[in-house]
Amino acid sequence: MKIGSINFSNQPLFLAPMEDVTDASFRHICKNFGADMVYTEFVSSDALIRSINKTKLKLEISENERPVAIQIYGKDPAVMRDAAQICEAANPDIIDINFGCPVKKIAGKGAGAGMLRNIPLMLEITKEVVNAVKIPVTVKTRLGWDMDSLIIVELAEKLQDCGISAICIHGRTRSQMYAGKADWTLIRQVKENSRMRIPVIGNGDITTPEGCKEKFDLYGVDAVMVGRGSIGQPWIFCEMKHYLETASRLPLQTFSYYMQILKEQIIQSIEKLDERRGILHIRRHLAATPLFKNIPNFKKTRVEMLRAITLQELFEIMDGIASGYFMGSRLDSTENS
Repeated sequence: MKIGSINFSNQPLFLAPMEDVTDASFRHICKNFGADMVYTEFVSSDALIRSINKTKLKLEISENERPVAIQIYGKDPAVMRDAAQICEAANPDIIDINFGCPVKKIAGKGAGAGMLRNIPLMLEITKEVVNAVKIPVTVKTRLGWDMDSLIIVELAEKLQDCGISAICIHGRTRSQMYAGKADWTLIRQVKENSRMRIPVIGNGDITTPEGCKEKFDLYGVDAVMVGRGSIGQPWIFCEMKHYLETASRLPLQTFSYYMQILKEQIIQSIEKLDERRGILHIRRHLAATPLFKNIPNFKKTRVEMLRAITLQELFEIMDGIASGYFMGSRLDSTENS
């Protein structure tokens, strides 16, 4: 598969852009575990052209995470054009346009998935961005605004005609947010459309190696994008790669092996920010990781872990979890997690 001049291996796996998740340290870790391409957090075009420092920091990328895409969102064609050029100067491999984010503060203002209610403006923005830069431009979007407007098959063609190099489709409508089950049947219809020439990337509910293989086999997509399934378990890319190649599960490592990966994430987060903000940032990963899922009587420990405010305190709790896990005993809470 190719996006522009970028070559990918067969059945590539992409790390989805996620706000407050796909910072540089998480992208680097996922890359090390086999992600074929990674995406930045969402970048506001309005904030970027106003030189908001927090937004500009999202453009920082490193050579060891390539190929990497910077994703931008907005609703003004001229602003999106200028923002795309600023992003291009940061030297990413791809610029991705976010027409899929469903959260109210973005979609409710007409950007992200809000563009699914204004297709002419969506196409105008896409053309402006494509014509403004020399690197490949891709789009991430959804099936439609709601179940009464499942427009993705026709829309994908129109976006292709604007000059994009690939399209990623999340198998839900904006109205669904992240509820229910992702519907990949319309993604398959886009892929099977004989007029489509660009790669079609599928996204939605990719949480297991088996599910990943199923999406390739049943829906024929060119690539799969992993989003929430990677939070708290960046090693999932390695597990999925192994399953795609062998149709068997990768043998489990020791509990301490996975715990050390989480510790490395914490350390990198602190190095990137500072101790307080770094720990706050990583709490989402600790809360989501399946590593602690089957540990009995874990609720009290989980609360303590997510309330920790220093690295020493957090690591002491994590070391206690590991010790209790191997000793076969748990802390004194009687409530299940």
